[in-house]
Formats: sequence, structure tokens, C-alpha cells
Amino acid sequence: MTDRVYIHEFIDIIGHNRANYMQHMTANWGPIGQEERGQLCYGVWALVGSTGLWPKTVNMWEHDSWSGLAASFAVETVGRGAQDPALEKWWTKAAGFRSGGVDRIMVPAAWSRGIEELCAAGVHGDVYAHELVTVEPGTAADVLERARDASALHARHGWELFGAFTTAMVNEHEALLLWAIPTWAQWADGESDRELMTWRRNLGAVTWNRVLLVDAPLNPLKIGRQPARTDRTDWQE
Repeated sequence: MTDRVYIHEFIDIIGHNRANYMQHMTANWGPIGQEERGQLCYGVWALVGSTGLWPKTVNMWEHDSWSGLAASFAVETVGRGAQDPALEKWWTKAAGFRSGGVDRIMVPAAWSRGIEELCAAGVHGDVYAHELVTVEPGTAADVLERARDASALHARHGWELFGAFTTAMVNEHEALLLWAIPTWAQWADGESDRELMTWRRNLGAVTWNRVLLVDAPLNPLKIGRQPARTDRTDWQE
């Protein structure tokens, strides 16, 4: 059983600023989030544009509990425009890289590992499959268990289920599955596997949207740790 809760973000990038934005989020915001909010960077990835809308990133942030998330929100919303006044320069810098996005609050399956455990285990991929699955209301948790049951089928191609979540604050109709895939060749093998196609079809999902992600340079799964103060760039000028 876990009390962890997550923020999941699709971020719209302005022009050619994806690299700048990913650096700003990991190197500059990551250490602040750890020190001031008790928030860990679960992941920052670039969305492979040929598999979805572009240019975008996917960010995920890990809190130890709902109470921890509430404490973070309490700090965040006190300033003008519902933004932490201590981070005004940070927000200004970030605004030059992004135009908006869509966030979700997500809760993990009881057996889904936190980011520190994943880093300790060396979980990593050249590419990651991000699957957002919608089902009948009240059945999202079933998707996570059925994906876990199919781990061996995916493992034939090296796909490892490292994250499994349901979306909170809705009617239990949406699930997120995250797969780490060691090589691009293994991704291709999985996509062409007819047994995997049949498994997905038999799940009875209303919609199934899979996009591909690749690591930001300071993504914890890439570097095996949380971004640190020493990774920061000068964002206050």
C-alpha cells in the first residue's frame, strides 16, 4: 500500500524551446521542489512528435501523500495570480518557454514503485511508452491489474511496466501505464506483436492512446538520482 500522489502534466512548448524548458524544470525547479515542497521529480520527458501533438513535454511530480500535495498547493497559491511570490522570476523565465498545458492528479497502484526505488533498481529505457486508457466509469483500477498480469507478455520485448496510475478527481474512468523499453528495436518488436494487439483489444477500453517519450538530459531515470543544486543554471538574471 502507498500514500503517494502525483501531478502529471502535458506541457505546450513555444517554438524551439523544449530543451530550455526541460533544463529549467529539472535543474532549476527540481531542487526547489525537493527542498521547499517535499516534492520529487518523477520524470520529465520529451514527447516524440510523430506519435502525438508537438512540441510537448510530459512532467510528473511525486508527493508522499495527499497532505503533502495540499501543503505544496497552500504555498503555491498565496501570491498574485495564485503563484508563489518567491518564484516570480522562475515563473517569468518559464513563461518564455511554454504556453500552457493540461494537468492531472494521479494515484498509483499499491505495487507501483516510487522514483527513488526505480532509480535504485536502475530502471531506464531508450524510449518509454505512455499509455492513457479510458474505460467504463469505476473500472480504471482494473486496467492496472490487467497490465500487471500481462507483464510477462510485454517482457518478451523488454517492455517493463514501471508506473501504473489512475486519475483522481474524476469518475474512475482513466488509467495511465508507463513502460520502459531498453531499445528502439524492442519498441518496434512490441508494436508488431499480434498477441499484444489482441491483449489490448480484449481489455475493452473506450479509448487507448499510446505516445512515446524520451528522457530529458536530467531525467531521474536517466541519471539515476534527483536533480541537485549543482545542476542548476542561472535563471534569476
